[in-house]
Amino acid sequence: MAEVIRIGGLELRFVATEGETGGSLTMFEMTVAPNARMPVPHYHENWDEAVYGLEGETAWRVGGKDITLRAGESLFIPRGVVHGFDNGTQAPGKCLCIITPGVLGPAYFREIAALVASPPPDLAKMKETMLRYGLVPVPPGQGAT
Repeated sequence: MAEVIRIGGLELRFVATEGETGGSLTMFEMTVAPNARMPVPHYHENWDEAVYGLEGETAWRVGGKDITLRAGESLFIPRGVVHGFDNGTQAPGKCLCIITPGVLGPAYFREIAALVASPPPDLAKMKETMLRYGLVPVPPGQGAT
């Protein structure tokens, strides 16, 4: 059975983890509730990410460019590029996310979920967790929403 992790208004359902693919990829469906957003804009140096829209729409900012991702559309986030997303619509947006190689998996998202479960989140612990897993947080206004 696929693992489901909830982080505020985000729900991630893992389809394939790094352990199941020998580190080749991690793949998960992500549902973004209305008015939800990525907790912290960031970039990663050790993997690329592809995102394919399944339902509704999500608004992404990738490398300073605004992209609306709708069902049937895709976007690519190369390593080192700052990105963030939100859903400003009144309907959930769903997408399929693929990380290659599969160096980031459910363990990271479980830790972040635990940190944001007790408002207000400890930003220093969130940053430490992100850095430990290879994500580099970027202050708002420096490349992502």
